[in-house]
Amino acid sequence: MCVCCVYICVCVCVCTFSTSLLSYRRPGEPPLVSSWVPFIGKALEFRKDAHKFLEEQRRKYGDVFTVLIAGKYMTFIMDPLLYPNIIKHGRQLDFHKFTQEVVPSTFGYPPVLDEVYPGLWDQIRRSFQLLQGDNLSPLTESMMGNLMLVFRQDHFDQDGGWKTNSMYEFCSSAMFEATFLTIYGKPETGSRHVEMEKLREDFVKFDNVFPLLIAQIPIWLLGQTKAIREKLISYFLPQQMSRWSNMSQFIRRRSELFNQQGQLKDVHKLSSHPLAHHFAILWASVSNTIPATFWAAYYLVKHPEALQVVRQQILDVLRDGGVEFSPNRYTMLSRDQLDKLVFLESSINESLRLSSSSMNIRVAQEDFALRLDAKRSVDVRKGDIIALYPQSMHLDPEIYEDPQTFHFSRFVQDSRGKTDFYKNGQKLKYYLMPFGSGSTICPGRFFAMNEIKQFVCLLLLYFDLQLEDEHKHPSLVSNRAGLGILQPSTDVVLRYRRRAQ
Repeated sequence: MCVCCVYICVCVCVCTFSTSLLSYRRPGEPPLVSSWVPFIGKALEFRKDAHKFLEEQRRKYGDVFTVLIAGKYMTFIMDPLLYPNIIKHGRQLDFHKFTQEVVPSTFGYPPVLDEVYPGLWDQIRRSFQLLQGDNLSPLTESMMGNLMLVFRQDHFDQDGGWKTNSMYEFCSSAMFEATFLTIYGKPETGSRHVEMEKLREDFVKFDNVFPLLIAQIPIWLLGQTKAIREKLISYFLPQQMSRWSNMSQFIRRRSELFNQQGQLKDVHKLSSHPLAHHFAILWASVSNTIPATFWAAYYLVKHPEALQVVRQQILDVLRDGGVEFSPNRYTMLSRDQLDKLVFLESSINESLRLSSSSMNIRVAQEDFALRLDAKRSVDVRKGDIIALYPQSMHLDPEIYEDPQTFHFSRFVQDSRGKTDFYKNGQKLKYYLMPFGSGSTICPGRFFAMNEIKQFVCLLLLYFDLQLEDEHKHPSLVSNRAGLGILQPSTDVVLRYRRRAQ
């Protein structure tokens, strides 16, 4: 997923803005969830099980309440019917100052400030348009080819026998490499980067401590993390990247922007903007996409009847395009064909609904009365955080019947994508929010969805698939609550073999 995911899915432990601890509530402010632990407040309870904790507070205090978490007062808006009024606030509720302080320190580069680099940050944000619209077509073609390359060389077994692999590892290795090749390009010689596995190992080490970094824990307290980060950043040295071919227009444009800034050309500093920014893009491209791909594939293999429907629709779309699929031939699905796979998209959305734990936050820029709806408003103070936690909506039985169960066709109605979901008899404007919302919605969401679709399509087309233990169901790891897609608590063993027809 794109770097915007860092901006819209923020760990609840982050609190970089100083504020005095408030020992009293003013009239008009939401009820405060009390805690006997100074500063830390309810951070530990939230980290243990955010959804359970917030639902307990909603039952006690209603749909709007404030929680002291790690020294910061966070007002949670739990009613999704109120989301539009929060999301449309721009002047009084902002997030950019927050990200300009937290994200650079996490990835190892100084803030891109307008007074230092006039107009650069705005141009960087506009570069994300190269991951959308018509620009998706060449990215889709490149990603499909790179996935086929990895599948063919690593997983196509000519003897046709069953193979086993850890399913998360299978998804992680294929998606990491194919995404890297698609965005950054191929090496000077050969079709694959020889150090890719070592790069992924270091990336996983960094990603494991990412929740602590985004929580502003000093990097020097985190063992070898700084050295690992520098190794990852050094992979993007200009003299190395200049030899790569088939680089995406997105990365080429960002490189051009940085190269135009004379003070950013010190390649001897690993904290220089271009190198560390490229690393941040790598993290944002795969950190959430990999677990999202795992859950999409896992739920389909777990439900063979759903897998068969999705597989058949893929075959039908190919046939409608004049292609009779054969597992012995290379297959390309275009962006338009991917858009027609409504059961596949519904399955992915359903897996995102069950695994997403992103949090949308805004920071109050002044003391003001926040209008919730036509009848209600609450007073908030400058520096307070307003938080939407969509997981509670995703698991609301009034919105989603039997919410803990995977239903692959939940988002399909009359052979089209279903968008009508209701709360208290009112249609929801926002009903599925794994990518954030409003001005901070993930600009790479279309690319991410296409990547997941392509992986699942090839997996279903070319392999027979089984879970070694059909009764084993991994739970969600809670230590990344607020950061996007939760990882599985344990891996599962996937059995697969090349399809005969």
